[in-house]
Amino acid sequence: MAEFLSRRDVDFLLYEWLDVVALTKRDHFAEHSRDTFDAVLELSEDIATKCFAPHNKKCDQNEPTVGPDGKVVLIDEIQEALKTFSEAGLIAGAFDESVGGMQLPMVVAQASMAFFRAANPGMIAYPFLTVGNANLLVEYGTEEQIDTWVRPMLEGRYFGTMCLSEPNAGSSLADITTKAVPAADGTYRVTGTKMWITGGDHELTENIVHLVLAKAPGGGPGVKGISLFIVPKFLADGTRNDVALVSLNHKMGNHGTTNALLNFGDGTFASTNEPGAVGYLVGEEHKGLAYMFHMMNESRLAVGLQATATGYAGYLASLAYAKERTQGRPVDSKDPSRPPVALIEHADIKRMLLAQKSYVEGALALCMYCAVLVDEGRTSTAADRDRAHLLLEVLTPMAKSWPSQWCLEANNLAIQVHGGYGYTKEFDVEQGYRDNRLNAIHEGTHGIHGLDLLGRKVVMKDGAGLTLLTERINQTIEAALASDSTAAYAKELREAVQRLVDVTATLWAAGDIATTLANSTTYLEAAGHVVVAWMWLEQLIAASDHEGDFYDGKRAAAQYFYAYELPKVGPQFDLLASLDRTTVDAKAGWF
Repeated sequence: MAEFLSRRDVDFLLYEWLDVVALTKRDHFAEHSRDTFDAVLELSEDIATKCFAPHNKKCDQNEPTVGPDGKVVLIDEIQEALKTFSEAGLIAGAFDESVGGMQLPMVVAQASMAFFRAANPGMIAYPFLTVGNANLLVEYGTEEQIDTWVRPMLEGRYFGTMCLSEPNAGSSLADITTKAVPAADGTYRVTGTKMWITGGDHELTENIVHLVLAKAPGGGPGVKGISLFIVPKFLADGTRNDVALVSLNHKMGNHGTTNALLNFGDGTFASTNEPGAVGYLVGEEHKGLAYMFHMMNESRLAVGLQATATGYAGYLASLAYAKERTQGRPVDSKDPSRPPVALIEHADIKRMLLAQKSYVEGALALCMYCAVLVDEGRTSTAADRDRAHLLLEVLTPMAKSWPSQWCLEANNLAIQVHGGYGYTKEFDVEQGYRDNRLNAIHEGTHGIHGLDLLGRKVVMKDGAGLTLLTERINQTIEAALASDSTAAYAKELREAVQRLVDVTATLWAAGDIATTLANSTTYLEAAGHVVVAWMWLEQLIAASDHEGDFYDGKRAAAQYFYAYELPKVGPQFDLLASLDRTTVDAKAGWF
């Protein structure tokens, strides 16, 4: 049994709450059943336990290096584990059978991935990016591109990346300078530099398929000029493309994953008379950013799940430690002759464990709910499909950022539960914190997602997204009001939801966009707390009158969240409603 993710919790979310078996009544998933879902989960848990988890610390202690021949050097276990993962067909899990996939529901595929994310965050990044890359090409690529690049990725022979940022243009993609010029043979020649490329170079697979944002002629300034290109490390005929590793970046965590500075078309591996790396246009010119958002939004949800899984692993590690480690005596018994009690008997340790449990299990529920919305968007009727897409758009900034903030806090508390030992490298919780700290910036900072949520998502289509979200939450509230065990929680959540609606209106009535968006990160955090409180109310309803430690644990974590966490949104909404301009009016010279 995995020690880094609760299979019991996964089963509860999939089968007792979300009823994913009902998806098999839809034509797209008709070949599946509870048995096939369980088989995938059991296989995932087994491979993650045997092939990923044992090398998590070794990956951390042996960062990638560049050898004398210019090739990336990684520990052998990474390639061996990823080969096992690929041969199990798990990269292709949620893809259609027509391209070689298993046609699993996304929610089951994401539950499967959660085991690997929890077991070894550094190693799973390679297939995770490959899946996103392949999904984009299935959506927007030609049949030839799918046959040439996607099928080998789903087989695990090729891995994929996304190349957006540049040394002087991180999140500001309008400022990228990488260029793509049409060549006589119908391809393009790509020249430029890309920074922070996860999985950007390695020897793990036969090839690496880079998806590169670049500006083609005639597109105009800013993001309107951006196009998207397939720029492989090796061309289809095996010729080395002009993609060169300049250096590796060494981040504070995820040491099993390479992170690269790449030059495209600098002449290092020139193989054509025309300068530049050979690139193949995806879709139409100057629509590249819109295409890339397909992968970016998928990656944002994946980063949220990664943060959740890493926090979950820390929680379970600290829980095990708290049960085993004895120290101190109860506050009402000072008898020095009495043996020390387990840490978990102390109220403050239980506080930290409940906090972690409320964060990671609430976040996992949110991640699984978002995955179900993906399935709804793929297989529902037109009206339901549109509503699923709309709700997912509203939830995505929170599903990425909330776990990245609060499941990191779970890792922080996991260290504290361990006491002094938690701050040493001998215990996994120190690494877990460093690994998880990266997720606050992966696929956009909290600030970016706050601007996205308040500046776009809750007001798009005349506020239809926020209206749909509140409708869904209110449906849960109405169901919870019918039970004495959940009615009090429902009333608290109803007040918080109304405040969210009211504050949103107040912010947009300000008539000054700078004031409206000044505290959008606070808005993101408050809205995220409201949404996770909703996820907990949903879980309470699913637990209903079931008995046993598992269900009592759910009820205790929900009680903690409503007693300790949801009340935090009150002062945050007060701040937002005041239209505070402290951050807007502060002058650079004051710092």
